[in-house]
Amino acid sequence: MNAKFHLALPCRNIEETRAFYIDIIRARLGRSTEKWLDIDLYGNQLTFTQAGYFNFDFKNYKLDDFILPSFHFGVIVTVDIWGELYTRLFKMDLEVTTEATFMEDQTGEHLSFLVQDPNGYMLEFKSFKDANDIFAT
Repeated sequence: MNAKFHLALPCRNIEETRAFYIDIIRARLGRSTEKWLDIDLYGNQLTFTQAGYFNFDFKNYKLDDFILPSFHFGVIVTVDIWGELYTRLFKMDLEVTTEATFMEDQTGEHLSFLVQDPNGYMLEFKSFKDANDIFAT
């Protein structure tokens, strides 16, 4: 299976972060707002969320009507793999959270769910309605 990596991180200044990744690293900008941006880093998705000076007391941010963990990472998979994982993990009585469709009827629409690993890290599984939208602007 060829899967793409997704990593979400807080940042102090969204414009400085954008300039670094686009102008210096020469990565491609994906979808973005004034509060977050997606960076196409060699086919992998980095998401930065404006958090100011970050401390570990600020553990969440809001996207649409959902509260999401600021620190999380994940993988983008096909809808079949996403469904199999979700069903299997849910049946294992793990704390599967935030099962949702984000950006519904918009560029970037995707299914998502998160599960916590034994270390407390949040792992996200995403499946885009259209794989071409992963880095679409």
